Amino acid sequence: MNSKTIAYGILRAVAIIVGILGLLWFLYKIQSVLIYVAFAGVISLMGRPFVLFLKRKLKFNNTLAVVVTLFITIGLFLSIFMLFVPIISEQGQLIGEIDINKVGQDLDRLNQDVSDYLKVDKLNVVELIKQTDLMQFFDLKIIPNAINSFLSGFGAVLIGLFSVLFISFFLLKDSQLLENSLLVFAKKEDENKFMRAFTKIKDLLSRYFVGLLLQVSILFILYTILLLIFGVNNAIAVALIAAIFNLIPYIGPLFGGIFVLILAITSNLGLDFQTIILPKLTYILIGYLIIQLIDNFLNQPLIFGNSVKSHPLEIFLAILIFGLLFGIGGLIVAVPFYTAIKVIAKEFLSEYKIVKTLTKDL
Repeated sequence: MNSKTIAYGILRAVAIIVGILGLLWFLYKIQSVLIYVAFAGVISLMGRPFVLFLKRKLKFNNTLAVVVTLFITIGLFLSIFMLFVPIISEQGQLIGEIDINKVGQDLDRLNQDVSDYLKVDKLNVVELIKQTDLMQFFDLKIIPNAINSFLSGFGAVLIGLFSVLFISFFLLKDSQLLENSLLVFAKKEDENKFMRAFTKIKDLLSRYFVGLLLQVSILFILYTILLLIFGVNNAIAVALIAAIFNLIPYIGPLFGGIFVLILAITSNLGLDFQTIILPKLTYILIGYLIIQLIDNFLNQPLIFGNSVKSHPLEIFLAILIFGLLFGIGGLIVAVPFYTAIKVIAKEFLSEYKIVKTLTKDL
């Protein structure tokens, strides 16, 4: 091997590394666009069954079916947003009417009741709070800064919403648009494999996201019934937030339960701990755990096992691995990514025994 060959090899390796770094830098710079495309892809996957329903059952033309689907999607998100308005308005009013001395007395009374019930020395939490300069939190300088941040981000949000809807329209209108765009990276002889893989991934993920929406809807209804029974303020909004927490596997329900219990306490702050607060919290916690058991052993196996055609143990391990690698974001995207990997492996690595075993139901 002469010096020219060695130099050529080194230059080629450097060029590849520089190219990869350049591509990563480019992807980093356009990450907002990639996020828009990802959100639009999710909307198109969730809306695709409805578009097909409108076209096949109600005889809508393609464009009209897509427009109706997008309007329903917008209406759904607006309805969800409107559910948050009462709780935000109420909390804003409470902050405006807050009496620091009364809050201190209520917390001190609750602290004393808890200490008496548990037969322990009075907790030091309230003293710690009293030693903290809470008035700094209400410093008026925060208000102009918050307004400026809101106005600066409002334009970006509008651009993002418009971009997502615009991309979603064309993805729903032309179901082959994304596949054809990605085919430019495939070899001519592999195009059929790519098309089969894309079609299978699209079908499986479409069913998965519809199943996800069904799971959140069921949990929302059950949480709402539970919170209405025990008179928690803004039960519908709180139930929706708790249901959305379940989009994060395993740790989401924990956060949702803590959120529900905290709001249940604040709804009854100042009342007797032993006779009112503790029994109500106990019943709410029992009801919440029963709902989670229903979700874990009935909803999820039926919805997700059938939608992505994976064994529950596979899903658990995939979520665990993605969570360890990528944190909370990895927990959320674990199932879609694992499903896509399985489909691609079946098309291109089907000669391996482990791939055949894992993909036999696909």
